[in-house]
Amino acid sequence: MFEKRLLAATGKAIVKLYLQEFDLSRLTIERTKKEIEGDFTLVVFPLLKISRKSPGQTATELGEALMKELPEICSFRVIKGFLNLILSDDYWLSFLSGNVNSEEFGICPALSKEKVVLEYSSPNTNKPLHLGHVRNNLLGYSLSKILTARGYEVIKVNLVNDRGIHICKSMLAYMRLGNGETPESSGMKGDKLIGKYYVLFDRMYKEEIRVLMEKGLSEEAAAQQSPLMLEAREILRKWEASDAETVTLWKQMNGWAYQGFDVTYKRMGVDFDHIYYESETYLMGKDMVVEGLEKGVLKRRDDGSVWIDLTAEGLDEKLLLRSDGTSVYMTQDLGTAGLRYNDYHPSRMIYVVGNEQNYHFDVLKRVLLKLDKPYAPGIFHLSYGMVELPEGRMKSREGTVVDADDLMEEMFLTAGEMTRELGKASELPEKEAEKLFEMIGLGALKYYILKVDPKKNMLFDPKESIDFNGNTGPFIQYTCARINSLIEKATALNLLSATEQAIHGITLLPAEKETIKMLTMYPQVIGQSADELNPAIVANYVYELAKTYNQFYQESPVLKEENPELRQLRLMLSVLTASVIRKSLALLGIGSPQKM
Repeated sequence: MFEKRLLAATGKAIVKLYLQEFDLSRLTIERTKKEIEGDFTLVVFPLLKISRKSPGQTATELGEALMKELPEICSFRVIKGFLNLILSDDYWLSFLSGNVNSEEFGICPALSKEKVVLEYSSPNTNKPLHLGHVRNNLLGYSLSKILTARGYEVIKVNLVNDRGIHICKSMLAYMRLGNGETPESSGMKGDKLIGKYYVLFDRMYKEEIRVLMEKGLSEEAAAQQSPLMLEAREILRKWEASDAETVTLWKQMNGWAYQGFDVTYKRMGVDFDHIYYESETYLMGKDMVVEGLEKGVLKRRDDGSVWIDLTAEGLDEKLLLRSDGTSVYMTQDLGTAGLRYNDYHPSRMIYVVGNEQNYHFDVLKRVLLKLDKPYAPGIFHLSYGMVELPEGRMKSREGTVVDADDLMEEMFLTAGEMTRELGKASELPEKEAEKLFEMIGLGALKYYILKVDPKKNMLFDPKESIDFNGNTGPFIQYTCARINSLIEKATALNLLSATEQAIHGITLLPAEKETIKMLTMYPQVIGQSADELNPAIVANYVYELAKTYNQFYQESPVLKEENPELRQLRLMLSVLTASVIRKSLALLGIGSPQKM
C-alpha cells in the first residue's frame, strides 16, 4: 500500500530535514481531490513547529526530499500548507499489470484466528419476514462477506424468537378460530398463516379493550383485566411448565413458520452457520439470573420478580425475570450470549438489530459486565435505522407491513417490465430471462438498501431502486455486463492473449488514470467497510467505480484502438474493473449478470 511507504519515507525525510523525530500519527495523508492536480495530499501544518518555516516552504522542502526517497513521485504541487504529490504513469501501469489477473486482489489474508459471531435476522415465529427484516438480513449477510474478506473467521448466526407472549397470542387466536387450518389446507405459506392469527388476536384484543372501557375502566385497567391477555399469559406459563398439549401446538405452529422462513431466506440469498432458538437459551439465562442474585448484582422484589438497578449509571431498573417465574427477552439474551461463547469463543459478538433496541443492548452488556463474563467487552450492537415507505411506518399487529416475499416478487416483476421496455434480454430464452430479472430485481433491492449508512433511517421506493441510470444496482450490473461483452469480443478476436504482459511508458489519459486510481482503492474500501461495519462504503465505492469507468469508456476506444499497446492497456483496465465490480457486488450479496 503506497500510503504506508509514503508515511515511512516522510518520517525519514523529516529527520534529515529538521534533525528531529516526529510522531507520524499526527500527519494526515489522503487522496487528492479530483478537482486538484495530484494523487496524494500531505498536510504539513503539524510540522511547522519543528521546521520553523512557512507552510509553503515546509511543503516544498518535504516534496523535494520525498522525490529523492520515492522514485514513484515524479512531481509535486504546493497549495499553502498542502503538499500534493503526483505519481508517475508507470506507477499506475505497474499496479494494473500486477493485479489484472489476481482473483485475490483486495482480499486480506487471515492474519489471526480472530472469530466474530455475527447475529442477524432474529425473526419472531408469529409473523412472516417484512421489509424491516429485509434490511436486517441484507446488512448482516453483507457484513459477513466483508469481514471474511478482511480476514476474520465469521460465524453467521440466527436467533429465532420462538417463545414468549407474542407467540402465545397467535396460539390463542388459532385455538379459538383455527378449526384445524394448515398451510396445505389454506394454500398459504406457514409463516403467513401464523401471521394471520397474530393479526386476528390483535383485533379481538382491541375490541375487548373497547368494551371494557365502555364499562368504565381506564385503558390501563382494561389492559390488566383483559381476559384474552390473561389467557395468553396462562398459555406462556403452561409452556414453561412443559404442558404436553400446549407444547404440541407450539411445535406445530413454529414448524409452519420455519418452513416459510426457509423459502424466504433462500430467495433472498442469505444463510446461517448456526440457528439458536430462544426456547433453548432462556433456561441458561435463568441460571445466570440466579448467579446474579447470589453475587448480589441482582435484586428480588417482594412479588418474586428479579431486577437490576442501573440508576447509578444513568439508566433505570430493568426486569430480568417476571414474578410468575417466566423469562423476558433480557433473560434469553443473557443465556444466548453464554451459549455462543461456549460454542465458539469469539473475540466479538455483533448483534445486527434495529435502533429501537439500543437501550436493551446497553443493559445486556452492563449486566454481563457485572456478572464478570469474559465475553462481555466484546458485545457490540450494530444499531440500524428504520425502513419506511412513502405511506409511512409499518405495523405488524395491524397487518400493514410490507411482506418480504411480496416485495421480492414485486421487484422481480418490475425488473422484467423495465428490462423488456429497454429492449434488453430480448434475445434470451424465457428461463434465462427470468433468471436475469430475478438477479436485477433483487440486486436493485439489495443495493438500494445497502447504499444507505446503517445508522440512518431510510425511505424505500421500489420504482426508484430499479432505475437503470443513477446510483442503483441495475446501473452497476449493466456496467459490468457491458464490460463482460467487451471482454468476450476481445477474447474472440484473440486480443487478450497477452494480458499479463507488463505495460510501461504509456502516457495515461485523465479518465484512464482516474479509473486505475479508483481500482487501487478497493483493498482500502474493504478495510474501512469492515472496520466501520458499514456495507454502504463498498456500495458507494462500486457505484463511483462504475461511473468512472463509463466516463473512460465514452472517451476512449477499446477494441477499435489501432495502437496495440493502448488497446492492451484499455483491455487490462476493463478486465480489472469488471473483476472489482463483480467482487464488490458479491460482498453486497448481489449477483453480476454476464449479459443484460
